[in-house]
Amino acid sequence: MRIFPPRLSWLGLMLAVLVAGCAAGRGGSIPYATEAMPLPDAPSAVVIPADSKLTPGDLLAITVFQAEPLSKDYRIDRAGNIAMPLIGTVSAVGRTVPELRDDIARRLGERYMNNPDVSISVKESSNRLFTVEGSVRQPGMFEVPGPMTLVQAIAVARGTDENANPRRVGIFRTVQGQRVAAAFDLTSIRRGEEPDPQVYAGDIIVVDGSPTRSTLTTVLQTLPILALFRPY
Repeated sequence: MRIFPPRLSWLGLMLAVLVAGCAAGRGGSIPYATEAMPLPDAPSAVVIPADSKLTPGDLLAITVFQAEPLSKDYRIDRAGNIAMPLIGTVSAVGRTVPELRDDIARRLGERYMNNPDVSISVKESSNRLFTVEGSVRQPGMFEVPGPMTLVQAIAVARGTDENANPRRVGIFRTVQGQRVAAAFDLTSIRRGEEPDPQVYAGDIIVVDGSPTRSTLTTVLQTLPILALFRPY
């Protein structure tokens, strides 16, 4: 599901690094990956909007005042449910935290408690985002619903457009607090000649293409070139 268009700021610099010295094939400033990229840093905190929908895998901390046996962590299963004592299976996926809280309070109040006081917080969220930029049909920020590869991520952005150079696709990632990058040959990956790399929340994927190069000429003229992407 598409979330919203990304902002052109430091993403523009990433695009510039990817396409520097480019041609309609391999090349550019970012080296091609010869081994798996390192895993990204874990998020330091879980912050989700109040109207964000819960997804499978989310870990919820549910507290029911003066009901210690009910107050614990609950993981939303693949079917989209949590199982609570007394009230059994509760559908959680597709609901906001306030909606789920009200439903649990209502069920407890129907048979077991008078005016139950229920609070819910998200301890771990699987509803995180990655970015696809450059020559794709629908650039933007998208949800990572589970394990995802580069080919699948490009498909979520509705594939490459007619100006794309699929032989140069960059993945930018934060590892140990530093921005790292590697280039991939999407054509070779699709042919089964190279492995399809894993994509994680927080990754920024950039597909090379001629309109991207011309647009970033202006960016390079107005922004300083910083050592933002080291090490490579």
